[in-house]
Amino acid sequence: MNKKLLGNLPRGLLFIISAPAGTGKTTLVQMLTQEFPCVTRAITCTTRKPRPGEKDGVDYFFLTEQKFQEKIKQGDFLEHANVFGNFYGTSYSLLEKELNSGKHVVLVIDTQGALQLRHKVKAIFIFISPPSLEELKKRLVKRRTESPELIEKRIVWARHELEMISYYDYHIINDELSVAYEELKSILIAEEDRVR
Repeated sequence: MNKKLLGNLPRGLLFIISAPAGTGKTTLVQMLTQEFPCVTRAITCTTRKPRPGEKDGVDYFFLTEQKFQEKIKQGDFLEHANVFGNFYGTSYSLLEKELNSGKHVVLVIDTQGALQLRHKVKAIFIFISPPSLEELKKRLVKRRTESPELIEKRIVWARHELEMISYYDYHIINDELSVAYEELKSILIAEEDRVR
């Protein structure tokens, strides 16, 4: 059997990525899943409304608040958090199915959810930050998906999230997308080759 650059383990690894909104985490994860079929993004559940272009079951599982609360009661979530009035959660059964199939799973969650999982699951924790809060604000404004008030809330929250970097295994600054991607890719490759 020829060894591949990535995708040689019988059970996949779990990578948890956190980053302030607008940092480019979704783009970076899309680049990974496009280059490596053995890498998949965990699709989380949310009660927020879809943004233009987002699809149910592809970007998120969009649930009513009632359905989300039912899943909490059933113990279906590995973790869940309330972020800006919307709930987000990770389905334990879906995650296990992907890992057992040999795929590396990238779970993109905020710092609240990541810290819940720090001592609960075996995972590699990666934090992606913007070059500065000023640059982050420019990116959020350019995105045109939030009101000025929500952008200000996101900047305040981002400042808080940046204080959580020390709880992560790796820190990538997304100043230049192509460089940040090479860093992210190298972490996955190195972790697969780690002697455990």
